[in-house]
Order: sequence, then C-alpha cells, then structure tokens
Amino acid sequence: ITPLGMGSYDSNAFQSADGVERYRPLEGAAAGAETLLRQRPGTVEVSFELPDDQALAARVVEAIYQAHSYEEPVIRIQPLLASRSKGLDDRANPNRWWNTTGDWKKAAPPVREDA
Repeated sequence: ITPLGMGSYDSNAFQSADGVERYRPLEGAAAGAETLLRQRPGTVEVSFELPDDQALAARVVEAIYQAHSYEEPVIRIQPLLASRSKGLDDRANPNRWWNTTGDWKKAAPPVREDA
C-alpha cells in the first residue's frame, strides 16, 4: 500500500521488545465473555510513519484489520513533527552509523550447502 519511505530509505518501521498484553473479553467479544484477565506474552508494538494523507491512512488501517489476528487491533494515528536529513553530503562524518564498527558492518557467515 505504501513503501514506508523516509528520505533515501524505505520499509521503515520500529518493533518494540516483547511485552505482555493484558485484557479481558467482555460480552459481545468473538471469543465470548470471561471472568479472568488474560495475559499474552510475546506481544510487540510496531510503529511507522505515513504522509499526511487521510485516504492513504484509511487504506493502511483497512489492510491492518484484514491481516491482523485480533478482533480489535490497537491502531493509533497521531500527527507528529519529525526531523529529517539536511540533505548534506555527510558520508565522511565519523559519527554516522555507516562509519562505525557496529555489528551491522560484519558480513553474515557463509551458508553451508550441505547443512
């Protein structure tokens, strides 16, 4: 639906660490009402940015509803002011992630064909 673009990148999203979701189904829930509070470990939150376009946001929300396993997925749409690149040629800046020795700079080990 949208490339989740940000400057010279696409597929931009953030996924939180695993957490615990807590909820209790009430009367009218697809699973039926329950008296005990449910806990679902391993739940993550995913966030991403979209352009200020209500028609696009509506299509994205509909796609989430169609693909999500929950009857009522939590979807929050909030306006925000975000910083972006100044557009400078900053490739030699020693503070940038691509000029450091982080683990993303290490090549993946070769895959054995006989494994």
